[in-house]
Amino acid sequence: MNQPIVQSAGTSGNVTEFHLQEGAGISGMQPAGRMITDTDSGTFVYLLDDGERFVHVHFPEEIWPQMATAMQSGQTPVLSAGEHRLELMNFADELEMLVFNIEGNDNYGEAFSTAVEKAFSQILGA
Repeated sequence: MNQPIVQSAGTSGNVTEFHLQEGAGISGMQPAGRMITDTDSGTFVYLLDDGERFVHVHFPEEIWPQMATAMQSGQTPVLSAGEHRLELMNFADELEMLVFNIEGNDNYGEAFSTAVEKAFSQILGA
C-alpha cells in the first residue's frame, strides 16, 4: 500500500475531519497515537497500526492550518477514508510537542522549520 496522504479537511461541529485521497484505505487500522515528521517530503506524519506494521499518514503543508485549528480546538480530530473513520488519539499533544521542538531547530532543515514556524505562529506565539 502506498502511504496515504491527507487531501482535504473540514469541520463537523467543532471536530476537525481529515480526508484521505481517493482509494486510500484505513479499514482494520488503529491509531498509534504517535506523530513524526518527514522533512524530505515536508509533511507531518501520523502513525496508524495495521497489526503488522506502521502506516504513515502524511499531512502536507496545505493542510497545516487545519491541523493548527484541530490542535487548538481541544477535540480529537478524525481521519476518514470512504466510510471508515478513525479518531486520531494524542494528535494535539504529539503535534504540539513537534511544533515546539521544530521551532528554531534547523536539524529539521531550514525550509521545513521556517514553514512550520509560519503555519503554527499563533500557537508558538501564545
